[in-house]
Amino acid sequence: MTITSPAFKEGEKIPAKHTCDGANINPPLVWENLPAETKTLVLIVDDPDSPSGTWTHWTLWNISPDSNGTKEGSIPGGAIEGGTSFGGIGYGGPCPGTGEHRYFFKLYALDGKVDLKKGALPAEIIRAIGGKIIAKAELVGLYERNN
Repeated sequence: MTITSPAFKEGEKIPAKHTCDGANINPPLVWENLPAETKTLVLIVDDPDSPSGTWTHWTLWNISPDSNGTKEGSIPGGAIEGGTSFGGIGYGGPCPGTGEHRYFFKLYALDGKVDLKKGALPAEIIRAIGGKIIAKAELVGLYERNN
């Protein structure tokens, strides 16, 4: 299982368009080679380099395994968005205070659906997917603001 983006490559800079310095819209993502038994997908985007601890930028669950990714600025039909460390629901792009940060786009293949309501918090999502994960892939992008 793999996750990639046409907007940036593994270990490269995320374009400003997908950050707080630009349009702040999610980048396009592509996933491939899902396990045959995948029933649903979960996407969690976070920044472990935040001085306040891991900062969650986006959560999506119950993504159909028939989808092949996300389009720029949108979510796959039927997917549910959760809460982020920004205090809202939906994508919040990279916006580091100082220095270069790493942004992990983590894709989980599950053997069952996630029973959570829109806006669920990251910790709730992690608890809900425990025991259901059959595969994981990740893409890491970098971003540093030009202050």
